[in-house]
Amino acid sequence: MSLGACSSSGSASDSAKDKAPIDRTNWPAEVPTSGLVKGLELPLEAYLPSYADQVAVDTALRTLQMRCMSEYGLTVDLPRPGANPPPHSNAVSIERRYGLSDRAQAQKYGYGLPKELTRSLESVEEGLSGIEVEVLTGRKKPEFAPPKGAKVSDGHFGRVPEPARAEHNGKKLHEGGCAGWSKRRLKVNEEDAGFVSGLASTSLSESRPLKPVEKALKSWSACMKDKGRKAADPYRAMEQGYADGDGTTKNAIELALDDIDCKEQTRLIEVWFKEESAVQKRLIEENKDQLAAIKKRMGEVLEAAKATK
Repeated sequence: MSLGACSSSGSASDSAKDKAPIDRTNWPAEVPTSGLVKGLELPLEAYLPSYADQVAVDTALRTLQMRCMSEYGLTVDLPRPGANPPPHSNAVSIERRYGLSDRAQAQKYGYGLPKELTRSLESVEEGLSGIEVEVLTGRKKPEFAPPKGAKVSDGHFGRVPEPARAEHNGKKLHEGGCAGWSKRRLKVNEEDAGFVSGLASTSLSESRPLKPVEKALKSWSACMKDKGRKAADPYRAMEQGYADGDGTTKNAIELALDDIDCKEQTRLIEVWFKEESAVQKRLIEENKDQLAAIKKRMGEVLEAAKATK
């Protein structure tokens, strides 16, 4: 659960800023309200928290982390969850699961995204000092920044982060820092989301070679060929869209519109969604006990988060 970029602060306006309502206008809808995936929700999404619930949990984690940091004599202002929303409500990313799906958005941004929906990818460590990173995460801040687009989980390009010092201001650091401590307080089980995401990845790869999907993909590819395009599937089209920049060039926008028009003409998303839904229902049945336990834990974490003041 990432909090995004951070900054140290001790200003008197912090508490007032914390009480100001979060702007929800850019929050992703739980179920898409526009485009070719309008109203579509895959069965496994029931086992992933909605964005609103994730914000509630992350808000509680932030409260606990800032309180924990203050016990080490550190005053930090971690970013408020919900202020920089991601483009999708959950890890299933239905809006781009089968490639682009929204013509109005493609007309503006091609294969790219509005800037306000990419801020959530910024590193949690950017605005923190070395000691603040150590106390928060239980590891040292890298001496150099990873290249743009690199994931934090990449170990900062091959370098394993060094463990933090054992204590600060005479107080022993928590295992995993204040971030690890806060997750244990709420009993967050990060393996749960990983398990559900793994099943969702399986369902996508298993549905891809099914005959109805194969047929729809061939029809889509033939439609693209009629428009002077060459792509075996929507993912290849997306790669082409990003080939000459950030996916928002004039050429990328034209390609994106052809891509979506062919999806609409061939009913590709409708077909693929139906087939993947069937695969997911089977996977849910095969893993029903583990998924029921995950759903129960999700509810308990949310209750604990809402009780955190």
